[in-house]
Amino acid sequence: MKILKKVLLVIVGIVILALVVALFLKKDYAVEREVTINKPEPEVFEFIKHIKNQDRYSVWNNIDPAMKKTYKGTDGTVGFVAGWESTNKDVGKGEQEITSIKEGDRIDMKIRFKEPFETEDDAYMATESAGESQTRVKWGFKGKMAWPMNLTLLCMDMEGMLGKHLQDGLDKLKTTLEK
Repeated sequence: MKILKKVLLVIVGIVILALVVALFLKKDYAVEREVTINKPEPEVFEFIKHIKNQDRYSVWNNIDPAMKKTYKGTDGTVGFVAGWESTNKDVGKGEQEITSIKEGDRIDMKIRFKEPFETEDDAYMATESAGESQTRVKWGFKGKMAWPMNLTLLCMDMEGMLGKHLQDGLDKLKTTLEK
């Protein structure tokens, strides 16, 4: 019985220590990638501001071709909401809303994940001229993990995980628009 009590005390001590450490860990993360596309900025921006076009380049939109999609509002305008629902655990259920558009410059979105976990992230796509017929496109995510879930940031490589998908999507966007 004494050994069991000692083991329980050690386990409780480790849990308490982890919770205290989590108080001092960062809670925010941000990941951004970019690509240069050989097309004029107005043409590129007009394409990326329409969320439905993400089906043509977003890695996440193509994980489950059978996912159910819903739309509310007018695509390419503030307030447009694109929802998704999938039985694939890597896709889950959620929605993406256009929260701001600075025409020819930047589109901001709120992404609300509902399943397999609930959280919100901010995403954006920004364009800038990189020459007469070239456009630099930046795609980024910003998020926050509440205490004590921020402990998972110690073992999760958000830069690597999200960054790879963002870059793959941007590379596909470049290929799509340069055809």
